[in-house]
Amino acid sequence: MKETYYIFLDECGDQDLTSFDPSFPIFTLCGVIMSQNQLNEINKLINKLKYEFWGKQKIILHSRDIRKCQNGFECLFDLSIKQQFYEMLDSILAQDSYTVISCSILKEPYIRLYGKLHDVYGLSLSFIMERTVFYLDKMNRGNINLIVNVEKRGKKEDKRLLDYYNQLLDRGTYWVTPKRIKDYFKSFEMHWKKEDIIGLQIADLVAYPITRYVLDKQAVNKAYNIIENNIYKENGKLYGLKVFP
Repeated sequence: MKETYYIFLDECGDQDLTSFDPSFPIFTLCGVIMSQNQLNEINKLINKLKYEFWGKQKIILHSRDIRKCQNGFECLFDLSIKQQFYEMLDSILAQDSYTVISCSILKEPYIRLYGKLHDVYGLSLSFIMERTVFYLDKMNRGNINLIVNVEKRGKKEDKRLLDYYNQLLDRGTYWVTPKRIKDYFKSFEMHWKKEDIIGLQIADLVAYPITRYVLDKQAVNKAYNIIENNIYKENGKLYGLKVFP
């Protein structure tokens, strides 16, 4: 029987190439890969954290809301609670219970080379899918069914994303044939944020520190230091940290 794995995708920044914040000239698509057992374990740990601080499971961990202490995270204005929360969350994210494969598009050099008409989401997705194939191949685990999970954003956006995915299944990438992709990628699922999909929340929490790291590798970035060991490595290189161009 084939083993079930999941990849949860979330983005940081927007796809707009025509008008963007010059202080944040980047788009990152982040994929978090987990086996079924890893997903079960991280679900337990995150739900325990939620009950510890909110007494309920139905609260969505969202990186921006946590940083801003808003939309349910106002309790983090209390510095003692904030410290306890981050210590518990960091201990979860530091565990070897997921693998990260991300792609960051630097908008300014991208526009100089390719113009403003291209869609960076589809390009980012192609990099992540081919490197996911490399990662699964490296594990010598040809008996894997991979389920893709993304957050719904709107009817038009969701259709465009599904089109990207299906095009990659049909044509492959420069390095990976369609057959190799189809051998692993078996299902594509979209979820509303309110569904409380913890894998998507992990992808959101990981995407922001990766993006900040790509923008400024010298800046203090404790969150990135915590998750760095979970980024897919190949021959000592952070192969799961694609930066383009």
